[in-house]
Amino acid sequence: MKILLDENLPRKLKLNFATNHELFTVREMNWLGKLNGELLGLMVVDGFDAFVTIDKNLHQQQNLARFPIRLFILNAPNNKLDTLEPYIQRLAKALDRSVTEQVTVIDLDQPF
Repeated sequence: MKILLDENLPRKLKLNFATNHELFTVREMNWLGKLNGELLGLMVVDGFDAFVTIDKNLHQQQNLARFPIRLFILNAPNNKLDTLEPYIQRLAKALDRSVTEQVTVIDLDQPF
């Protein structure tokens, strides 16, 4: 799976993922500062399958039906690496599941 990490996530978070996925950051793609709609469009053109963010409003601000991309929202209180690391194990399980939902919220307080 080809996954893009949003610019609001620390770049080092990429190191916490299993190697069975292709991971890129917005910075690596030279897409810093792109508006969400433009970013999602670029992802489609570039063949991305999933987008990981902590932007809890993205799915309400965009018409995601236009984009064949799975959105994973880390429902974390902040974007510090130490805070986000526990979310990655749950995210890894969600990435490997075959689900029909386009938007998946990763929350430590919810059963998985």
